[in-house]
Amino acid sequence: MTYVVTESCIKCKYTDCVDVCPVDCFREGPNFLVIDPDECIDCTLCVAECPAEAIFAEDDVPDDQQAFIALNAELAKNWKPIIERKDPLPDADDWLKAKGKLKHLER
Repeated sequence: MTYVVTESCIKCKYTDCVDVCPVDCFREGPNFLVIDPDECIDCTLCVAECPAEAIFAEDDVPDDQQAFIALNAELAKNWKPIIERKDPLPDADDWLKAKGKLKHLER
């Protein structure tokens, strides 16, 4: 089982999770982070660190977020690893509780 970043991360991109990942499995896109399922060791450390509550165990991904399992795997192949915490996007707090953000995902 791996962990999955879901829609809540889009347009926020808090990177608190990156700091605690022991295997550097996060990948960074323009306005979203994903977890490389081939690198994740299921340690659960990132879950508690995510201010957006966007990270779930693969078996616990909400029904309306299931597409993010494949999306994490797909984007992880093309995006570069992020290994150090960065500032969130400038308007991250404004987007934190927004719904329906998938249309804003930048690849």
